Amino acid sequence: MIKSYKDFKVYELSYKLAMKIFELSKKFPKEEQYALTTQIRNSSRSIPANIAEGWAKRKYINVFKRHIIDAIGSCDETKVWIDFALDCKYISEEKHRIATDDCNEIGRMLNGLYENWKTF
Repeated sequence: MIKSYKDFKVYELSYKLAMKIFELSKKFPKEEQYALTTQIRNSSRSIPANIAEGWAKRKYINVFKRHIIDAIGSCDETKVWIDFALDCKYISEEKHRIATDDCNEIGRMLNGLYENWKTF
């Protein structure tokens, strides 16, 4: 039974991803501080934040679902920034693969939540 947004496994995984991204981005060059670093941190943090905000407004199903769609969008945005980090040689191919795999899993779970919202 879901009593809080923190009870969603997808929230837990997306929060962990945001923290991984934070740690990875600490190593980005200083000149990226207000560009790539800020973008990737914000998009990754937006995923669990949208889950939490949607849960708070769950009384209004369309609003809840809109926040889940926003979380999906932030997840895909994060993948783009991860690609940039790889192509700029700020992260290794292994770290890129792990972060992308995490995003893909979170995206699948968010899509499942969107499609099956009545089951929680």
